[in-house]
Amino acid sequence: MSRRGRTAASYDESDVRVRPGKASRPRTKTRPQHNDAEAAMVVSVDRGRWGCVLDSDADRRIVAMRARELGRTPIVVGDQVDVVGDLTGKPDTLARIVRVADRATVLRRTADDTDPFERIVVANAEQLFIVVALADPPPRTGFVERAMVAAYAGGLEPVLVLTKRDLVAESEFATAFEGLDLKIIYAGIDDPIEPVLDILRDRLSALIGHSGVGKSTMVNRLVPDAYRAVGEVSGVGKGKHTSTQSVALALPEGGWVIDTPGVRSFGLAHITPDDVIASFTDLADAIEDCPRGCTHLGPPADPECALDQLPGTERRVAAIRQLLTALIANETW
Repeated sequence: MSRRGRTAASYDESDVRVRPGKASRPRTKTRPQHNDAEAAMVVSVDRGRWGCVLDSDADRRIVAMRARELGRTPIVVGDQVDVVGDLTGKPDTLARIVRVADRATVLRRTADDTDPFERIVVANAEQLFIVVALADPPPRTGFVERAMVAAYAGGLEPVLVLTKRDLVAESEFATAFEGLDLKIIYAGIDDPIEPVLDILRDRLSALIGHSGVGKSTMVNRLVPDAYRAVGEVSGVGKGKHTSTQSVALALPEGGWVIDTPGVRSFGLAHITPDDVIASFTDLADAIEDCPRGCTHLGPPADPECALDQLPGTERRVAAIRQLLTALIANETW
């Protein structure tokens, strides 16, 4: 019987014609587990390529790309990742980053205090070295205060590093931060570098500071032949490190220091006063009794702030309010 003469009831599934697919095998949403992946730390970033060290061993360097399944997942210096593929580290070889571990700490900033877009500067650093020159350029408390706010909110321990002490007869700059239990060290060209190394040893630390404060000079004292090391670590693309990207450098006696670019802006749009207070365990519980919308600045702005009811903490609360004032003021520095 011809097709024209058949009734609809006479058709069955054998009459269905299926157009063959173009793929050689059916698609699946099942992703590989990558059980053979090795742990690594990201030490540099350059145009879609990440420099990594396997097992935090500075001598086992590889270059990796981001696996497709990670999509646009941000990966920054300091991230702990899992990698697969060619892990020999030979020239022109490329591994793949397949997992990014949860971050213990995060240093974030925004372009300015009105910008809602956060930029992760460094991941998993334990300390933030805030490098400030006592002269040329002159020091500004606003930068230190805002960097400290970012450190406290991100879970890092801030350390104030003062350079160029040889250019000033005497300075009271450090006294502005009394009451915060802030560690202060000197690292000018005439100061011994050993105290700085003692604090950095066996830890992951980040350096931040304005251009010209002597940060690069200090890095080269900490890491012998640092210019060559920077070229090796960041040479994951065609460019070289020119202080426009963060890069992690291995310290001779253990530990890593992350050299960040010279800072031009440090927006804190992502941080609230409560985020800062929460970093101080002796004060964090008290703000639960503050009225809604309290900025913790005290009278006259916040006459009912619970921080004023804590006995024996006046000096510490005053120092913290200095940080909150810098957070809220959005002053240029």
